[in-house]
Amino acid sequence: MMRANVEGTRRLMMAALDAGVERIVYCSSVAALGLTKDGTPADELTPVTEHDVIGVYKLSKYRAEQEVLRLVREQGLPAVIVNPSTPVGPRDIKPTPTGQMIVDVGSGNMPAYVESGLNIVHVDDVAEGHVLALEKGVIGEKYILGGENYMLGDFFGLISEVACVKPPRIKLRQSWLQPVAVVSEWLARGFGIEPRVTRETLAMSKKKMFFTSLKAQEHLGYAPRPARDAVADAITWFREHGRISMK
Repeated sequence: MMRANVEGTRRLMMAALDAGVERIVYCSSVAALGLTKDGTPADELTPVTEHDVIGVYKLSKYRAEQEVLRLVREQGLPAVIVNPSTPVGPRDIKPTPTGQMIVDVGSGNMPAYVESGLNIVHVDDVAEGHVLALEKGVIGEKYILGGENYMLGDFFGLISEVACVKPPRIKLRQSWLQPVAVVSEWLARGFGIEPRVTRETLAMSKKKMFFTSLKAQEHLGYAPRPARDAVADAITWFREHGRISMK
C-alpha cells in the first residue's frame, strides 16, 4: 500500500513535472487530514501528524499528500489537492465499505452497529469538485469535498427510511467486538476472505470523522446536495443491479 500510494504518487508527480503538465488535481482523502479533539468539524488546517493517523491506509494517504505538498514547495509542482470525504451514490460496483453498509442496512441485514461519525457526500458532487478545483483551485491549496456529517446510527436510520426497512436497533461497544475482530483477522489471513471487522476499524470508529467543506464552497463554488439524495441514488442503483431486493 505504501509502494502504491506514496511511491506511486511521487513517481506520477515527477513524470508530470518532466512532461510539463500545466495543472494537476491530486485526489487525496480526508483520511490524510487532522480531526478535532471535541468532535467538531475539522477543516484543511486542523493539525495532524503521523502519530495521529490510524491504520496503514490512512498513513499511506497522509504520506502521499505530504509528498505532493513537498514537490509543490521544492519543485513547483502545479498541483491542487482535493480531499473527498465518504462518497455515496450510483455505480458502486465492488461495492466500497460504505456501499456495503448501505446494502446491508437497506436489505434489513444489519441488526447491530458500533457508533461512529462520518461525513457523507454524493459521488457526483465529488466529481464536480474535481472539475472546480481544476478550474478555480489555487496551486498548493487543499479543498475538502464533503457533504453532511452524520453519527453512524443516524445514517443507518436515513438508509432504513429511504429503503423502507427497519433500522438496526442494537448499539454495541467497541470493546465488545475486540475478540470478534481478532478472530475475523485470523480467518481473513487463513482463508483469504474479507474481514467484516478488524481492530483497526474499531480504533477508527472511536473518532468522529466530521469535516466542513466551507473553503471549497466559498472559493470554488462547490455546492454538495443533501446526503439523503446520495443514499436514494445509491439504493436505486443497488436495487437495479440486484444487490438490494425490490420493495
